[in-house]
Amino acid sequence: MSVPAPRSPGLRVVSRTVLGPRLVEYELDSPVLGERTMARILFPADYAANPATRYPVLYLLHGGGDDFRSWTDKGEATESTADLPLIVVMPEARNGFYSDWVKAGAHGRTPWESHHVGELIPWVDRTFRTIADRGGRALAGLSMGGFGAMSYAARHPDLFTAAASFSGVLDTNRHTWIPGIAAQRDGGPPDAIWGSRLTREMRWRAHNPWDLAANLRGMWLSVRTGTGVPSDLDKHPKLDLIEAIVCHWSVRLHRKFTELGIEHDWYCGRGTHDWPYWARDLRVTLPSLMKTFADPPPAPNPLSYTSAEPEYSVAGWTVRSRRMREAFSTLSSAHRAGFSLTGVGMADVRTATWYEPGRAYRVWMAGPFEHRTMALKADGVGSLTMNVRLGPFGLGGHTVHVAIAEDCA
Repeated sequence: MSVPAPRSPGLRVVSRTVLGPRLVEYELDSPVLGERTMARILFPADYAANPATRYPVLYLLHGGGDDFRSWTDKGEATESTADLPLIVVMPEARNGFYSDWVKAGAHGRTPWESHHVGELIPWVDRTFRTIADRGGRALAGLSMGGFGAMSYAARHPDLFTAAASFSGVLDTNRHTWIPGIAAQRDGGPPDAIWGSRLTREMRWRAHNPWDLAANLRGMWLSVRTGTGVPSDLDKHPKLDLIEAIVCHWSVRLHRKFTELGIEHDWYCGRGTHDWPYWARDLRVTLPSLMKTFADPPPAPNPLSYTSAEPEYSVAGWTVRSRRMREAFSTLSSAHRAGFSLTGVGMADVRTATWYEPGRAYRVWMAGPFEHRTMALKADGVGSLTMNVRLGPFGLGGHTVHVAIAEDCA
């Protein structure tokens, strides 16, 4: 039965329903969403018996047309994780493509990414005994949830150590009508999620795993898909066009990873867009996820990160762009001795806290429209802030190289 729960900062628990020895369903009041939402959580079998132990977390994302109950009701998530020291969080996302909508649907301009990343994850870490760092978090999902897993990981690589896609929507540059169907299912126009593809292409690409693939370097990654040709797991065998399209997306991301030299697990075989395959995908993926949690790969150093957001923060760095049009910005080779920034317009860059507070540093900038040397003083937490002139809009943008050294003058 459902019972009231006490208030907590930010996300508020409205009710907590115990569905089994390990499975609990939460009704949550979300200030970010402006409404109530749901999540199911699977706890390790020994969670109560070991109050000093902290556990890694798998965020397991549902697909379009399903909901937060699907992985336990249809995907055998309870059985697959029965003996694992793992917390599994299964949040609601409706048909929202794990993104902050730019137009209203039946539930308004639904900010799913802001809710999941900015509200749900902090609540989980605050409320339960988690390993609350990059090495203790992973994502996996099916179909639309495969998109969510790879998109969230690529947009927030300092939060996750692994990501897995099962029959995922992994390149929205292809078959662009599919996100539109999802938007309409949730009561919005076809362009409600990211705007019109004709006028807001960069907004689409800013969330697209294929475009952001390089950001996934340094994680354990898995891409699994069927071809659309049925196998003995199908009760009513017939060719599946949806899975054939999904296979095309998955092959494209697999090839992109290969071109970039990014290691990943890859599986493509007979199969359709259905739960027997996704339940199998989860079972065969979990052992590798647990090995990754036991020995997390280090974050890439130096840091490289691409975003089309006007402002982004990653691994302690912040970039605020001022430009006339949406465009990609890439912070690359970021380390104590300097960085490179590629983009257009102007940008304010605040470094990670790598410097001695109050000490002066000499900064050299070199690029097509930028040639300067200056002295900057580290702020009270050890960051440097500088303005970088990248130049006018151009194909691929322009690159400025920045070198940083202690000022000995």
